[in-house]
Amino acid sequence: MAEPNFSWIYIIIFLAIPLARIIPRLLAKRGIGKSFIQPQQQKSFEPSFVKPAQEHQSEPFQPQIDPSKPKTKNNLVLGALNRGSKTFESIQKNTGLDDKELDAVLEDLEKNGLMKVVHKQGILGPKTEIYPTDKGFKEYYS
Repeated sequence: MAEPNFSWIYIIIFLAIPLARIIPRLLAKRGIGKSFIQPQQQKSFEPSFVKPAQEHQSEPFQPQIDPSKPKTKNNLVLGALNRGSKTFESIQKNTGLDDKELDAVLEDLEKNGLMKVVHKQGILGPKTEIYPTDKGFKEYYS
């Protein structure tokens, strides 16, 4: 009596199931079979207390700026540092200051002990990272 051959099960498990997930993605990426992958519909949260007339306001949201706290260049740079900017270029991009102004502000902050400069050896060479100190963190948020 011959034993049954169940090798076809291995083909289904190891080839058919992964290919069934990969092929529609590849086709959708090339724009061939858009019917294979359906876009996920995101449901927006609509609270029950908002009236339909209040949903669409004509003015975009603008954060209120505290007028008692002046926005100096030092505060702009400290804010960028506290939000996670570590390099000179990222701070310059976030604050919009030119090279000379930003260099003067950073020297002033370092002299006052509000930030520290850390020199690291990276894969592509040395790099300099700038971090706010506890004093700088307190200065910005006070």
